[in-house]
Amino acid sequence: MGRVGRRISALLIDWAIAVALACLIWGYTLLNYDGFVVLAVFVLLQSVQLAALGGSAGHLLLGLRLITLTGERVGVWRPLVRSVLLGLAVPALVWDSDQRGFHDKIAGTVLIRR
Repeated sequence: MGRVGRRISALLIDWAIAVALACLIWGYTLLNYDGFVVLAVFVLLQSVQLAALGGSAGHLLLGLRLITLTGERVGVWRPLVRSVLLGLAVPALVWDSDQRGFHDKIAGTVLIRR
């Protein structure tokens, strides 16, 4: 499984990409942007990248990959559920003894090292 440090670092990379895209598309500045727009961009990017690539840009840069508990590709609905829950933040902050977030438990996914 991917360790907490890698997962948080990947999250920060993905958030920075979402901020940059929101600033680029909507003309915000890095010091003055709409957090809800950035959150929507973040959730959309997460959903699409996880479904298409098996990991977000941050995951792939740090050697992480998202799979189902049985080791298969995640498909389309699991990344969508996982990303929406991640956007709510609270499910991602609740971990079990395996250090899997509640968003991963509900989606039936696990983030592993490649």
